[in-house]
Amino acid sequence: MPKTFRKEFRTDGCTARVYKRKVSKNAFTYDIKYRRNGYSVFVTDRNLESAKQKFIEKLKTAEKINKRTTVAPTTFNSFAMFHFENFRKKKVKEKTYENDLSRYKKYLKPYFEEKPLTKITSLECQDLIEEISNSGKGKTSEEIYSLMSIIFKAAIAHGVLSKNPLDIVIHLKHDRKHGKALTKAEEKHLLESTQESEYQLMFAIALYTGLRPNEYETAKRDGEFIVAINSKRKNGKIEYKKIPITPMLKPYIKDNQEISFYKPYTLREKFNSIFPNHILYDLRTTFYSRCIECGVSEIAQKLFVGHSLGELGNAYTDVSDEYLLKEGSKLNY
Repeated sequence: MPKTFRKEFRTDGCTARVYKRKVSKNAFTYDIKYRRNGYSVFVTDRNLESAKQKFIEKLKTAEKINKRTTVAPTTFNSFAMFHFENFRKKKVKEKTYENDLSRYKKYLKPYFEEKPLTKITSLECQDLIEEISNSGKGKTSEEIYSLMSIIFKAAIAHGVLSKNPLDIVIHLKHDRKHGKALTKAEEKHLLESTQESEYQLMFAIALYTGLRPNEYETAKRDGEFIVAINSKRKNGKIEYKKIPITPMLKPYIKDNQEISFYKPYTLREKFNSIFPNHILYDLRTTFYSRCIECGVSEIAQKLFVGHSLGELGNAYTDVSDEYLLKEGSKLNY
């Protein structure tokens, strides 16, 4: 590696750019990128100093790239990481990318390792899917099938593969169980059993706003509303939803202006210790059920829970805060 290339490395964003990305309420990742003079170097880490060390080590083996063509790797793991870092990361949200990468490293990387893509058979793929599914992880098997499909289709697009090994793989779609609403007696028990603890407010907000568990960390108070990012919007689009602080929530949130949640898995553990036969997502199902029972309008229901109003509805519906508050006031039972 030329000495001049080493000297060009900076941590102040001048030459090698440093990007700080938020991945959760109190956690960040640091991306360091350098693309100049025929070199392309990228590293990421949750610790800035570790990221710098990774970058320096990667510079030692950096090789000039051909500006006209970038040859895609031909082995499974190398190609998968090539696709994740150069394409997948730019297409999906950070959280989705992290989840995909985590599942990949747990199931696909140790299974295929650096096997040539052209040597991977449909039977191998079938065996992996069945192994995961037979272990009681139907939803995970569906997610791994989807990840393999993404990788193989990308390999075809890059000319590394001519046909998809998944084309003849038999894959049964996971039968997702619908949520079950809590009874009003169970609602009361949940809040009473967590009285005088931080869990009570968290469960009250989850119960009386219908937020998805992966939206908890984005929740904030804005006057008479709870505002959170709608996690179901795709293509990197950020959309906020507003749920009124209803008569059911007011006694618990009071004048509290700050909202903080434990991680979903911590809340799940606590919730399941109270209701072993329910899942945390059932709080959302309960909220939606109560909206129907209390006569909240369909449009307000969809806006509260973050469902689409349809193409025309999304384009032409812009209801007032007064309307949302009026509909939210009906949640009083």
